[in-house]
Amino acid sequence: MNYITAHTGEFAALAVAVFWTITALAFESASRKAGSLTVNIVRLTLAFFFIGFYTLVSRGHFLPVDASIHNWLWLALSGIVGLVLGDYFLFRSYSLIGSRFAMLIMTLAPPLAAIFGYFMLGESLSLLQMAGMIIVIFGIGLAIFNRPVKGERLSVKISPAGLLFAFIGALGQGLGIVLSKYGMQGYDAFASTQIRIIAGMGGFALIITMLRRWGNVYNAMRNPPAIQAMVLGAIFGPFLGISFSLLAIKHTQTGIASTIMAIVPVLILAPSAWIYKEKITAVEIAGAIISVAGVAFFFI
Repeated sequence: MNYITAHTGEFAALAVAVFWTITALAFESASRKAGSLTVNIVRLTLAFFFIGFYTLVSRGHFLPVDASIHNWLWLALSGIVGLVLGDYFLFRSYSLIGSRFAMLIMTLAPPLAAIFGYFMLGESLSLLQMAGMIIVIFGIGLAIFNRPVKGERLSVKISPAGLLFAFIGALGQGLGIVLSKYGMQGYDAFASTQIRIIAGMGGFALIITMLRRWGNVYNAMRNPPAIQAMVLGAIFGPFLGISFSLLAIKHTQTGIASTIMAIVPVLILAPSAWIYKEKITAVEIAGAIISVAGVAFFFI
């Protein structure tokens, strides 16, 4: 028991990696059944209420009514960039390349966040972090490119469109993290997340209205398997994932927690092979491990 107590942060970070693996698989299933727009608006709505009830108990406010104009402006912008732009394209990539490859591409989010932080917040970018970027890119390349045989050119083994969508997702998440950091400025993390979610809900509602897709949302609500997958993803993602990530950072060093939480591309290999009957090669496993190792360089 003393060992577990002494490593509460590390165990919490490992739980986050498991939660995010479940979330990725659940939302991949939901996106195939209901479409990315529907999944995003439903999961954000669920997350809004989950976090609202939590902050009602923890802070006495269901809504972030005590946030400043600065908080609302920058966190809302973060929500548009990270949740609307980033997550929309990430979820689009699920149906094209699957959650396994999408999560691998998402290991680019920490390097991209470091680059945005360098230019926007004046944060330092060390040689070790630059080396980490190169390692991440090498690991991704190892996993997604076909090994050329004699007389053939190097080619991508997955959908180029799905690859592009996942990259835009990583770009949105990386920039969203930096905007969130600037927007929070000491404000409560859960309330800050709720502001991002409110902005995300508004953004997706506008897109769905413009594209006249509310009928699709209505039909998805009558699809029990899709609803089950969305509820599962919302519980383990925006709610439990965020909660345990804060617990991890509270009880251990940020670098240790972030590195453990970044192992999703490795954890997702076995369930992807089991659930979706995907054939996973040794090279793809090596690529995932190398990419995660590259992410670790950002927190040494």
